[in-house]
Amino acid sequence: MKTFSFWLYTPYSLRVDSPLFFGYICIKYFTGTPFTGRKLLKKILRFIKIEHTLFSLPMIYSGVFLASRGTPSLRLLILVLLAAVGARTVAMTLNRIFDRHIDARNPRTHQRELPSGKLTMTHGYGILAAGFVLYLGAAWSISDFCFFLSPIPLLVFTIYPYLKRFTALAHFGVGLGLAMGPLGGWFAVTGSTENFGTALLLPLFTLCWATGFDIIYSTLDEEFDKSEDLFSFPSRFGKKRALQISAALHVIAFILLLILFFTALHGIWAAPLLVLSGLLLYFEQKKADDVELAFFKINIVIGFTVFAMVVVSNLFP
Repeated sequence: MKTFSFWLYTPYSLRVDSPLFFGYICIKYFTGTPFTGRKLLKKILRFIKIEHTLFSLPMIYSGVFLASRGTPSLRLLILVLLAAVGARTVAMTLNRIFDRHIDARNPRTHQRELPSGKLTMTHGYGILAAGFVLYLGAAWSISDFCFFLSPIPLLVFTIYPYLKRFTALAHFGVGLGLAMGPLGGWFAVTGSTENFGTALLLPLFTLCWATGFDIIYSTLDEEFDKSEDLFSFPSRFGKKRALQISAALHVIAFILLLILFFTALHGIWAAPLLVLSGLLLYFEQKKADDVELAFFKINIVIGFTVFAMVVVSNLFP
């Protein structure tokens, strides 16, 4: 792994690895606004929905621990965290920029930072640049292999926001974006495509799980999507049929998790966590009408449960 770092006396007196340093520079100077005000920081964190990293980070670290078969180095865990935050920032910022006019017409989203003017487009582009640098810099620091593959997620993040203008399969764009996380975690450890079949099981689970919960989330905008001629499963097939598709995807997700458990994990102590993951997926479907509970709360618990299952399997094989 490459590394270089130096001291930068920011308003917070941080020692910063190069990607974090340049991310700071992008926000501070590209936007023309010093990155010191708490209000601005809060607006930026709301803008990129930093709390949604709780969906992706457990799966990314699951990929890391699955590949390492032990305890990864602290340095690698930190670099993976930086890459995850950078990638999340790029994905959300692109989505917010591309959808700002649609968001302005949607009663549910018109108060978001760009349509409401709480942040300017200059801020948006500055945050985007910071996310790019943080993500690419962290990938470069992990390995040449990860840096070589790093443009692939960026391509998915760029294409996904446009899909709902053309196809109801846009939900799979969300799933694909999140599914690359555990695969990236695996590559961060292995630096190769070795045992690629095993590596694919966790991303495939994430693809089905995330696509299923995005369908649940999209039920909030069923009527708006119809009025704007936007494509989603609820707007095209109705809420009932869309939730049936979501449930089917979650059944497939659990089957993939079973295959992963019996082929790559084992461990009697991890088995209760496997069962809990299945129960949580079932509970998410039963509570699909309560999107706040199903989408935000239960999904976070599912992600950490799967992560705990992988870690426990490593510690107690």
